[in-house]
Amino acid sequence: MNESAIVYVVDDDESVRSALLRLLKSAGYRARAFASAQALLAEQPPDDALVVVLTDLRMPGIDGIELAEKLSAYPIPPPIVFLSAHGDVPASVKAMKDGAVDFLEKPVQEEDLFDALERAVTRSREESLRRRGLVDLTQNFAKLTPRERQVFALVISGLINKEVAWELGISEKTIKVHRARVVEKMGARSLPDLVRMAGRLGIPSDRPPEDAPARTG
Repeated sequence: MNESAIVYVVDDDESVRSALLRLLKSAGYRARAFASAQALLAEQPPDDALVVVLTDLRMPGIDGIELAEKLSAYPIPPPIVFLSAHGDVPASVKAMKDGAVDFLEKPVQEEDLFDALERAVTRSREESLRRRGLVDLTQNFAKLTPRERQVFALVISGLINKEVAWELGISEKTIKVHRARVVEKMGARSLPDLVRMAGRLGIPSDRPPEDAPARTG
């Protein structure tokens, strides 16, 4: 059952759309059907759901490949599973490069379809968690004072407290206080945690952030 996932079915054939909707809903998916890529692109994806796109390859107007290209520009591109009645190898290769999870030929076997959708839902869930974690990290980092950000940058560069204190021209005791606050605000459990967080935030480890106070003394 995948009640948390919603599958957007895109196919210009009404009978195919109806059959896929019945099949998906019987398997526990939430599903919506669109007669064209244009109709899907006009839709605002829900913020609280894992979205997967199940689309035909050959369609009038915007085809499946072009749809994938447009969806890849979204802040959170949904994973895509292609369906096609044509054994188009070049198109399938391009589709996979554009982020498709699978490329299935019609008529598709139910087991193959559900396996592909499970992989797509897993990818969508992982990406959602990754981005949510990055948002949390960014918010935590924003809570740091300029001095704490400077201490953060120096600590992840490998300096010990005494060296950070010398670099900033303040006491080692003060550095320990700042460091403890950095760890608490960032929700880190160890120095390696801070290093990983810095990497995800794109913080360089060789110099303090530009908005940090200049060295004194």
